[in-house]
Amino acid sequence: MEREGEASMRIFAVIIFAILFLAACGGNHDYSPKPRGYYRIVLPKKEYREYVSDYPFTFLYPKYANMELAPKGRLPGSIQKMEYLLNMQFPQFNGTLHLSYEPLTSKKEFNELVEDARKLAFKNTVKSSGIDQGNIRFPDHKVYGIYYTIDGNAASSVQFFLTDSVKNYLRGALYFNTEPRLDSIQPVLNFVKQDINVMIKSFRWK
Repeated sequence: MEREGEASMRIFAVIIFAILFLAACGGNHDYSPKPRGYYRIVLPKKEYREYVSDYPFTFLYPKYANMELAPKGRLPGSIQKMEYLLNMQFPQFNGTLHLSYEPLTSKKEFNELVEDARKLAFKNTVKSSGIDQGNIRFPDHKVYGIYYTIDGNAASSVQFFLTDSVKNYLRGALYFNTEPRLDSIQPVLNFVKQDINVMIKSFRWK
């Protein structure tokens, strides 16, 4: 009887082990690395107001951005020292659209500023996957320029300049104060690009 009991216990133990083993193997376990996750970004409502100051221009900018005067100096990466610097801060996104204005005194200076803008834009191609440029033309308002879109993990994904080709020149460059990873900032970048487009289309010389 004792032997039969021991045999029954062994059979019972084997059955329990088999059940547990099958249950463990039956689940759909995926041990492959998961893609990097990012915090959900809440984008504010699009609302704009007019920027008016002593500068010889006006434009529309978003209500969730702050306009700040900056000390005289150079725009990030620039070789040209500018007299008038202005920052459009996006505190919610930890980004800044750096703006620099320069009154033109000669055709030579104008050509140097345009070439400087080109060099600075293409300087970002070291870590980018490509660069596109488009002409800005609003002849009714004497606003002309070039818009540079830099793809990939570049420090600055958007750069541009605006001018009337005679008296005024303004350059802009968008930077985020984070490691440039396009996959993480792409939604914010697309969102801020819309604001830059509104600024350019509403831009007026005084």
